Amino acid sequence: MYFVSITRLRIRAWRYLPLFFWDALRTGKQARQASGNLSMAVLPDAKHTYWTRTVWADEAAMRQYMSSGAHGKAMRKLLLWCDEASVVHWTQDTAEPPSWPQAYDRMVQQGRKSKVKYPSDAHLRFEIDRPVVRGSA
Repeated sequence: MYFVSITRLRIRAWRYLPLFFWDALRTGKQARQASGNLSMAVLPDAKHTYWTRTVWADEAAMRQYMSSGAHGKAMRKLLLWCDEASVVHWTQDTAEPPSWPQAYDRMVQQGRKSKVKYPSDAHLRFEIDRPVVRGSA
């Protein structure tokens, strides 16, 4: 069984974007090099919103990545930078990444809010807009 992790983050103010992009480059590099990572993709969406989609050999590999290195440091900053954040995980039989529409459906049906210091009204209600996907999913 393969472990899928989907995250959605909305950066609450433009002033946080340069630091967010810097951390995104570092965490992306960490993910690509992480043991057990089978695929990684980022979807920039409207209103400073970003989705991530990773597939892992198992949950332990994802948890090791999540709590270490650049990603571990970046997670603490997102409490302040984001006004919306959510995550969903599941296991599946194939290593094929889900499409973005499938990721959205899972997020809405089975996802959970992540902690943010300044939540938007949409975050409090767990209302998530369908991502806009250009090109192939």
